[in-house]
Amino acid sequence: MAITLTDQDKLTLRTAAWGAVSLMSAAGVAGSAHKAATEGSIALTSATGPIGHVLAKAPKGVKYGRTTADLADQVLPALTEAMNLLNQQNPAEAGNFRRTVIVAVEAATRPHHGEPSPTMTEMARKITEALDAA
Repeated sequence: MAITLTDQDKLTLRTAAWGAVSLMSAAGVAGSAHKAATEGSIALTSATGPIGHVLAKAPKGVKYGRTTADLADQVLPALTEAMNLLNQQNPAEAGNFRRTVIVAVEAATRPHHGEPSPTMTEMARKITEALDAA
């Protein structure tokens, strides 16, 4: 089953996935935000299939706001919207997108020694919840 994405659809997918990495970076321990963003970005650019082609580029011109709350207000609904869009067109690609975002979230927690912080754990839960709200 083919998938047809408009430029707006692609922007939604990029905003959702790259924004999830930004949320994890914002929730990270001081001094490791850059490492979290790097690890999460590598996961996104390693995606395959149609989703991999879309996520190979970060969204251009997206203004996430000044606070983590502003970022979450844009990204969490975009995650749900992306899953709805993909589930309508191609459930397998919806699964690919979900797994890719989850891997990016997990990768963003890797730079931390030991267990992720409670803040990162909670942010990961919110991201997963938004993905599963579709």
